[in-house]
Amino acid sequence: MPYQAIVQQSEQRMQKTVQVMADEIKGIRTGRASPALVDNIRVEYYGTQTPLKQLATISVPEPRLLVIKPFDMSSIGEIEKAILKSELGITPQSDGKLVRLAVPHLSEERRKQLSKMVKETAERNKVSVRNIRRDALKMAEDEEKSKTISEDEKFKVKDEMQKLTEKYEKEVETLLEKKTKEIMEV
Repeated sequence: MPYQAIVQQSEQRMQKTVQVMADEIKGIRTGRASPALVDNIRVEYYGTQTPLKQLATISVPEPRLLVIKPFDMSSIGEIEKAILKSELGITPQSDGKLVRLAVPHLSEERRKQLSKMVKETAERNKVSVRNIRRDALKMAEDEEKSKTISEDEKFKVKDEMQKLTEKYEKEVETLLEKKTKEIMEV
C-alpha cells in the first residue's frame, strides 16, 4: 500500500472519530431545549427500534420546552417509555396528542457531572485518534519491511500522521470547550 493511501485512510478514520464524538455530545443536555437532545432516543415501534425523529416532528416553541408530535398517535405511550428509559433525566408530559419535555434548569452539581462526562468522551476520542496513528505507523513499518515503500516514505508517513493527530486532537478539544461552555452557561 503506497504511503499516501496509508495517510489518507488514517485521516478518514480520524474524521469519523471526531464526527462520532460530535454526534455523541450533541445529545448531552444543556440548560436549553434542542431537538438534538432526543436524537439518540430509539422507540419500540411495531417490534422495531426506530429513531424518534422518524416517528414524530420535534419542535422548540420556547427556550426550555421541546414538543414532540407523533405522526401515529398510537405511538405516544412508547415514545414516553423511551424518553423515560433514556439518560435524558426529563419526565415527559403527554396530553394524548403531544409529548412535552420541559427542560429544567441544571443545578451546579449536574453541570459539573455533565462537563465531566463530556471531558471523558473527549479523552476517549483522543485515544482513538492516537490509536489510529499507531496503526498507521505499524502499517508503514510493515510496508517498509516488505519493500513496498522506502524508508523515506515511512518517515513521511510518521511526520504526516503526527500533523494529522495534532489537527484532530485539536478538533476534539474545540468540541469539548464548546460543549463545556454550553453546559456551564446559566
